[in-house]
This record gives sequence, structure tokens and C-alpha cells, in this order.
Amino acid sequence: MGKTELLLTIVIFNVFFAMFIVAVMIYIRKYKQRKVEYLNEIQLKNEIHQKELLATQLEIQQATMQQIGRELHDNIGQKLTLASLYIQQLLYENKIIEESERIDMVSQIIDQSLQDLRSLSKTLTDDNIDQKDIVTLIQEEVENASVLKKCKIHFEHNFKCLDLDFVHKNVLLRITQEFIQNSMKHSQCKNIFIKLNTTQENLWELNITDDGIGFDIDKILSNGIGLTNMKNRTAIIGAEFNLESNENKGTSIEIKLKKQP
Repeated sequence: MGKTELLLTIVIFNVFFAMFIVAVMIYIRKYKQRKVEYLNEIQLKNEIHQKELLATQLEIQQATMQQIGRELHDNIGQKLTLASLYIQQLLYENKIIEESERIDMVSQIIDQSLQDLRSLSKTLTDDNIDQKDIVTLIQEEVENASVLKKCKIHFEHNFKCLDLDFVHKNVLLRITQEFIQNSMKHSQCKNIFIKLNTTQENLWELNITDDGIGFDIDKILSNGIGLTNMKNRTAIIGAEFNLESNENKGTSIEIKLKKQP
């Protein structure tokens, strides 16, 4: 074999070897790409499944609350109404002033309990959420919580009307309720600040802050049902959830629903 043939053989071998290396690299690259696509697909399916699961849990929870609300209204509410009528009859028939005063006091307690029960029943059956806008719903919650006089609750918004469906209104309302209740029970706060705004980047964003004692986020996230519920509800509507808390500096949550690009 001459030098020319040997050189040509070496060149051909190197070319085929280089092609083989390139082919292997292309295969490995495509394999990694398919693997990434597969993992992304699995992750997407898991996220969809998780959202469907959370949505189902919410539906079950809402159905249960509606059933409780109807039972409160139809059963216990009717019994309290009947008791109120009996008390009114006793008050009308009784001639002793001292006893009449006591009966009247009992009547007032029953009537107030009946009003509270009807309000609770209306909230549980979600008629209130369907019929009112989110600003009114949050404002009513602020007024109800302020009656306890444990802290001052401030509510601000930068729009006249925000068109939300039932699910979004329900999520925002329940999260607001959960935060207010947790702050009033545990934070020793003097103020709670609620802001519901729209921005150029977000359809809406909800910020709630208290000036309480704060807590260790890691410990609460692993054991706190309330915070887990907030995150789960936020995930149902595809919004972002952020929680911050520092000792003696209060607690805040920020929920954002971004506009679609």
C-alpha cells in the first residue's frame, strides 16, 4: 500500500470517526432533550392533577358548607324562631314586671342569636358571595371582625369595580378571613392592613399585613393548617403566594394573579 493510499485511508477513517462522534453527540443531545421534555410533561401533568385535586377538595368543602348552612337555616333556625314566638307569648301573658324583664332579656338573646345564625347560614350557602362584589365582601368581613375590638382593620383598594367569578371571590374572601382570624388569635397585633389593587402587570394583587409579634415560618408551614389552606386555595386559581414573617415585625402575605402575556 502506497503512502497516498495509506493517507487516504487514514483521512477516511478520521472522517467516519468524526461523523460517528458527531452522531453520538447528536443522539445524546436529543436524548437529553426528550428526557427534559418528558420530565416537563410529567411535571405539568402532576400540576394539573394537583390543581384538579385541590379544586375537587374545594368543591367538596363548599358542598359540605352549603349543606351545613341549609341545615342551620331550615332546622335550628326554625326552632329558634319557634322559641322566640313562645317567649313573645309568655311575655304577653305574664303580669309580673320582674319576670317580664327576664323574659324580655331571654327574647332579645334568642332574637340576636337568630340574626347571627341567619347571617352565618347565608355565608355558608355562598349566596352572599354570588350576589356581592369582592370589595363589599371584604368590607363586610372587616366590619364583622372589628366588632370584637381586638385590633384596627384597614381596607384599601384602587378600583371601583373588579369583575371576578365565584371561585376567585371565594378564594380571596376565605384567605382574608383566615389571615384576620389568625392575626387576632395569635399575633397580638394592633393593626391589620388589607390592600386589594390592580396593576399594569397583575389583574389583581392582595396584600394583607399585621404589626404583631410574627413567627418562625419554617415551623408554621410544617404544622399550620391555616397557611396550608391559603397556599392551596391560591394554587387553585393559579396565583402566586408569598408569605413573610419576622419576630416583632409582623406578618404579611402577598397574592398576585398575573395578566396573561
